[in-house]
Amino acid sequence: MKLILANGNPLEEVASKVLFKEGWFVFTNHMLIIMLAALLLLIVIPLSVGKIQIIRRGFGGVIETICVFLREEVARPFLKADTDRYIGVLWTLFFFILTMNLLGMVPLSRLIWLVTGQKNDFYGAPTANIWVTGTLALFSFILFHAAGIKQNGIKNYIRDFCPKVPWVMWLPMFGLELVSSFVRMFSLAIRLFANILAGHILLATMLGFIVIYKNFMVATASISFTVMMSLLEIFVAFLQAYIFTFLTAIFIGFAIHPEH
Repeated sequence: MKLILANGNPLEEVASKVLFKEGWFVFTNHMLIIMLAALLLLIVIPLSVGKIQIIRRGFGGVIETICVFLREEVARPFLKADTDRYIGVLWTLFFFILTMNLLGMVPLSRLIWLVTGQKNDFYGAPTANIWVTGTLALFSFILFHAAGIKQNGIKNYIRDFCPKVPWVMWLPMFGLELVSSFVRMFSLAIRLFANILAGHILLATMLGFIVIYKNFMVATASISFTVMMSLLEIFVAFLQAYIFTFLTAIFIGFAIHPEH
């Protein structure tokens, strides 16, 4: 998704900008943030929880608490005995989406500009890009179908794909279930994309009032509202990462335990 916006437009914060292009290879600011999120997780998580401790404190304790909550309260009710088989990928999804959401709130371009004095396009939440959330949803789509096939075998998985109905109804019901499966994928992508994008657009609009009216009272109100909304955005960043992980766990549970 590429938005062409005027220079200085606050809505640029949600745009995808090309940083480098050579032939068929294109590198965007959202790709940069995705790589930065992955690098941060590869460094921070092992440093925080790498050592085995009876009682973990500080940031490592927060990470462990989140992991235990996701395993026991989110995954286990749906995956039951298969929880430990899939919990690793659910943890990864949660922290990866959360990190991208939070990085989208950090004014990286402004910080780099303060240090270097050079204008740059190093900003934006990748999860405000439908192509990124669509890729994450496609991964979940492949994951829960692959889990169902591995657990039950492809023949049994296709046979149990739809509810037990008279044979004359089986083909229409199979078609409806197939459509429903794709709807799940699209709902995952659009829910994450729309919530993150809407938050950034709202913040950009409030800050845009300062540029439009150039009034002290308007500026004070806009900044105050932006601060409050930024705190809400942090909550939304966690909530959307949780919802994506929660729904993925449900869909895996449906696939591996069709009898339920």
